[in-house]
Amino acid sequence: MSNETKNILMIAAHKTTEALRMATGLTLLDDQVRIAVLGVLEQNPANEEQLEALEFSEVPVTEIPDESNIGALIEQLYGSDVVFCI
Repeated sequence: MSNETKNILMIAAHKTTEALRMATGLTLLDDQVRIAVLGVLEQNPANEEQLEALEFSEVPVTEIPDESNIGALIEQLYGSDVVFCI
């Protein structure tokens, strides 16, 4: 197994809470984790719990509300070694 640090991008497209939960779990590794939320992040207790843990781990969360902001997603894709889309 490689000792090289990876840049992981989690794209929250359909199951946002599950994507946030998975990203929280990935913070246990030494890899850099980022999250791109397609649409607007719903404010609910499950998401808030995960966001609190992600904030503690300094994981950036970017909302991409519509197609006019797709450039932000493309930039993140180019800098990623691993991409998950949930």
